[in-house]
Parts: sequence; C-alpha cells; structure tokens
Amino acid sequence: MLDFGPLLLFFTAYKLFNLYVATATIMAAAVTAVGIGYWLDRKIHPVPVFTAVIVLVFGGLTLYLNNDMFIKMKPTMIYTLFSSLLLGGLYFKQPLAKHVLGMAMSLSEEGWRGLTWRFGLFFLGMALLNELIWRNFSNDIWVDFHVFGAVTLTVLFSLSQTPFLLKHQVEDEIPRADQSDR
Repeated sequence: MLDFGPLLLFFTAYKLFNLYVATATIMAAAVTAVGIGYWLDRKIHPVPVFTAVIVLVFGGLTLYLNNDMFIKMKPTMIYTLFSSLLLGGLYFKQPLAKHVLGMAMSLSEEGWRGLTWRFGLFFLGMALLNELIWRNFSNDIWVDFHVFGAVTLTVLFSLSQTPFLLKHQVEDEIPRADQSDR
C-alpha cells in the first residue's frame, strides 16, 4: 500500500479535480509514505526516499511554474536513473539487481548479470515509452498509462522473467539434517 497508495491518490485527485491537485496530492502522499515506512520498520528505505525527492522536485516545479510538463517528466527521470544505475553498475562489474533482490533469491553470477541487464533495458524502454505518451497524447491518456499501464507492464515484465530466474537459480548451500548425519 505504501508503494501504490500515492499513485492511487494521484489518480483519484486527477479524476476528481485536475493534474495540479493530483500533483500536490502525490507530493504529500510520497512524503507520508516515507514517514509511515520509517515508523513501521524503523529504518529509511532508499528507493521510496529517492522517489519522494524526485516527486517533490518535479511536483514542486509543476506547481511553482504552473507547467504540467514537469510532473509528466518525473517517471522518465526515475526510469532513466534506475536504468543508468543498473547498466552503469554492470560497467563496474556490480550487478546491482543482486543488491536489491539478493535477500529474496539466490542466482548464479551470470543470472544476476542477466537480470540486471534485462531490468536496466526495461527501465530504459519505460522511460522512452513515458516520453512518447506524454508528448503525443492527452493528459487523460498519460494519467491512465502512468497509473495502470506502467504498473501492469512492470508486473508483466517481472513475471516474464520467471523462466530466466528458474534457469539461473542456485540452491542454498545449507546442508540438510538427513545428509549431515550420514
């Protein structure tokens, strides 16, 4: 809910009012989500903080300059930064997907590199798609894409990686009790 709540509030505020009210709403919701995340876990999570900062900067520019271009560019900036971090990490031989997902799964080094490439290119594609949509379609279409299309594409892309993950999964090296007794 902390990840999707601000997005749903943005959508609701847009449908009830306009893009500027929706922008102010997502700014407040992003900061609130970071605060609630800290209250629940007693630690700062970097991705929501980064997202909140970008929302505040681009949302602030949108409201201050009365120009909705900035809030429409926000997803492009986030996707581009994620892509740059992932692909740049590979340049320095650091598959950053391992640092983000390493607690949830065990993959071979080749698997981590491949997954990092795949997500880096996916986020680059999402940045380009966001640019294409906001520059060529109405606010209504962009908001619908931003709230529903981008989330759906991300979930579908993530699910499509299952065969790759299974192929590169490594078993944990914890000996089972029945084998250690022999």
